[in-house]
Amino acid sequence: MKCFSRYLPYLFRPSSTILSSSCHTEADIISTVEFNPTGELLATGDKGGRVVVFQREQESKNQPHRRGEYNVYSTFQSHEPEFDYLKSLEIEEKINKIRWLPQQNAAYFLLSTNDKTVKLWKISERDKRPEGYNLKDEDGRIRDPSTITALRVPVLQPMDLMVEATPRRVFSNAHTYHINSISVNSDYETYMSTDDLRINLWNLEITNRSFNIVDIKPANMEELTEVITAAEFHPHQCNTFVYSSSKGTMRLCDMRASALCDNHSKFFEEPEDPSNRSFFSEIISSISDVKFSHSGRYLMTRDYLTVKVWDLNMESKPLETYQVHDYLRSKLCSLYENDCIFDKFECVWNGSDSVIMTGSYNNFFRMFDRNTKRDVTLEASRENSKPRAVLKPRKVCVGGKRRKDEISVDSLDFSKKILHTAWHPSENIIAVAATNNLYIFQDKVN
Repeated sequence: MKCFSRYLPYLFRPSSTILSSSCHTEADIISTVEFNPTGELLATGDKGGRVVVFQREQESKNQPHRRGEYNVYSTFQSHEPEFDYLKSLEIEEKINKIRWLPQQNAAYFLLSTNDKTVKLWKISERDKRPEGYNLKDEDGRIRDPSTITALRVPVLQPMDLMVEATPRRVFSNAHTYHINSISVNSDYETYMSTDDLRINLWNLEITNRSFNIVDIKPANMEELTEVITAAEFHPHQCNTFVYSSSKGTMRLCDMRASALCDNHSKFFEEPEDPSNRSFFSEIISSISDVKFSHSGRYLMTRDYLTVKVWDLNMESKPLETYQVHDYLRSKLCSLYENDCIFDKFECVWNGSDSVIMTGSYNNFFRMFDRNTKRDVTLEASRENSKPRAVLKPRKVCVGGKRRKDEISVDSLDFSKKILHTAWHPSENIIAVAATNNLYIFQDKVN
């Protein structure tokens, strides 16, 4: 057991690594998880505005079972709580999204955002320090010029490795509403930030100016019928992006068509089955997350009950639909009363686009194999994550007799939920955030 800052990692393989805060407060709840493009680093953001970066250990011949373990690399405060005096509005420090930039040199760069402000952070290492200044002493105090009798040549002396996180850019004052997503373009020069009604395009080098590329705000706010819930750039085509709405629709836009992309080039919507219509239909059809596949051919969306895979060439209906927790359909009334029906679950692809993963309640998370059509429910919990043990599939029983290894739908804990997950870009390693705990699982080796 090792103790790093406020995180307490329990390091064991190959079932899982658990990284959690020693005492659970609201600020410790993890609000986003993201691997960098190589998978060497993993970043988490929490409601307290902190970003914790984990680095993967190099493979050791002496300890092969510890292959690929993630340890705390850097911890820094990304955002602070603010107050908008003009609008009498508190701005939370909670980190809504983290997105990594491709590594260009020895340093790493990531974008983090709260409700209003996006920041570009540089994470770098320093193992040498300059000594022998002429105008100041070793403590950094300015020397008396009268005491300087000779010139010295400053030299670099080795020091203990130190990881520094420094803010390089601050992109602010561009959003009236809460930012729900950011996405880095494949040209690596621009990114977009999205709030409920608008999408802005930024240049990574320019902080005082952005371009509004989507605006769905009506002239009369009483006529507002939908909001933007998520947006993402195409992984290869820098001119293409998609955004989803609370009405369960997606719009694919091409920035070459016009400067303002209010007119979409493709519109994806599944016709509603009248027999399934209920009071909750509009709420549960709202898309909480949208992701392009790594190949760029498919789109994946997550609504409250299902995950859907869409082919970019077929707008009429999804290619595949996977039921995440259909057994909750009979519980929608109580889920509405406790506000759980408004939870925003995320979804992720594996590196080859063959498996998709998303979260559920009771700390369950679901995986669907697109080739074999098999699915599995796993649980992220301390009790079930024994050292080097394989996770056992879990099953939910709906009414009738319950088997020994099943859990009744009536005994599910809705306060325990997996909203944020991430998948290593090339290996079968996943990160699952369960409240203030971060679980890292990998497939069983040997």
